[in-house]
Amino acid sequence: MNVTLLLFLIVVGITLVITGWAARRANTTVQFWAAGRGITGWQNGLAIAGDYMSAASFLGIAGLIAFNGYDGFMYSVGWLVAYLTVLFLIAEPMRNQMIGAGSLIKILIPTLDSNLKGWFSWEVLGTKLDPSITLVGLLMMIYVIAGGMVATTWVQIVKAVMLMGGAILLSFLVLLHFGFNLGNFFTKIASVKDAKSGLNFMQPGIQYQYGKETVWGIDKALLENVSLGMALILGTAGLPHILMRFFTVPNGRAARTSVAWAMGLIGSFYIMTTFLGFGAATLVGKAHICAVGSTCKTPNSNLAAPKLAEFLGNSFFGTGGGEFLLALIAAVAFATILAVVAGLTLAASSAFSHDFYVNVLRRGIAHGEVSEREQVLVARITAAVVGLIAIWLASKAGATTNAAALVAGLAFVIAASANLPAILFTLFWKRFNTWGAVAGLLGGTVMSIWLYTIGPGFSLPVPTHPAFPLANVGIVSIPFGFLCAVVFTWIGELVRADRLAEIKFHEIDVRAQTGLGAEPAAAI
Repeated sequence: MNVTLLLFLIVVGITLVITGWAARRANTTVQFWAAGRGITGWQNGLAIAGDYMSAASFLGIAGLIAFNGYDGFMYSVGWLVAYLTVLFLIAEPMRNQMIGAGSLIKILIPTLDSNLKGWFSWEVLGTKLDPSITLVGLLMMIYVIAGGMVATTWVQIVKAVMLMGGAILLSFLVLLHFGFNLGNFFTKIASVKDAKSGLNFMQPGIQYQYGKETVWGIDKALLENVSLGMALILGTAGLPHILMRFFTVPNGRAARTSVAWAMGLIGSFYIMTTFLGFGAATLVGKAHICAVGSTCKTPNSNLAAPKLAEFLGNSFFGTGGGEFLLALIAAVAFATILAVVAGLTLAASSAFSHDFYVNVLRRGIAHGEVSEREQVLVARITAAVVGLIAIWLASKAGATTNAAALVAGLAFVIAASANLPAILFTLFWKRFNTWGAVAGLLGGTVMSIWLYTIGPGFSLPVPTHPAFPLANVGIVSIPFGFLCAVVFTWIGELVRADRLAEIKFHEIDVRAQTGLGAEPAAAI
């Protein structure tokens, strides 16, 4: 049996065993959505790391560094610093009370290049379904529908361990190649030059060239980097699939512990992306980072880490070693995608079934109008629908999503522009009301997507004179989302002159600061 296929089957087998075990424990809403609130701090920290370190982190950032040097590493810095926002503003208050401000369904399934190609090929609505994407989508649906948050949590923990192990192994081999001499390593990096800009990979400006163009009288490269940093640092605190993890622990202290563990793991991983990305740039070379059998006329940045693994395996262990290490890293990437999309699907499922179905369509759960069994059933049906839509959309996108980190960046912009204003104002502004929440969510979302679609980052080739000059839109969309929330809160006060918002705020504030009234852990 092919070693790649064997490792894939092992990963799938482990995750399905976990799902079978979890399925017997996911019968109530608190078990399905929050794992009975019985996950410990360190376990939840591992799960958060597994949920957060997506294919955009493993494949995308390594590729951005390999292609853009220093500029690519800024993604690592931004996504790590982001957890300070979560730690100091969000983690404990979110655990101590539930916010029903709404949630945006975000779907991202990067293409997985594996040996499964050609096993089967379906066509739906004129779109040929990619077999690898279809497999990932079906597995994620099984995890969520059968095992809920319990299965998703443990799949994410297994994935975090595998990802850290793979990153440590590759980083060790890169350093071994350079004799554990960091001076030699960075000297080699400085010798690699970008053909277009002429800069070496230790210099900023390869992705966004300084001094070349101005926007609104300011250096465009500076605006791009500031805008990118705003989205990455603020967006994490608004990601639904990350925030819902704080409801799986028993109390606020465990929530803070979760963030501490997550920051340690995530920080260590992003430091190692230095060796993955720069290692691929120096040892493999941008011109050779492409799919097997292609002419490499269009290098694929998502393949930087797998190509580095193949090179290191061949260098240290011979041809068979290269094949095995490539298969191992491909299996890690596979587990990474499975864990993250399962978390995304569960977040989308809970958003619809709890926030929309129960609280809007069925007008709340007072007097037993909506049983727990019905809520879980709706959540499972929603997960199936979301999974099918995700498979179709991902197959529709196909190989056009060359840089996973760039695509994921849009989700962070939307989270920072739409979700974060609603969350922060709910927690810290007593006058904030429904008008402001809805306006902030809609305004931030619409502005983010609109600016992105008319900007230079949406279409290939890049237009000469795009309607919006920046590829990173957060510098405009984030303030706009907050502004919408503030202005429409004032309008709401004028239209409905009541004090209900302030009365509710005092209850929320007490729960957020003390934990009084928060739901305890449930037996699972």
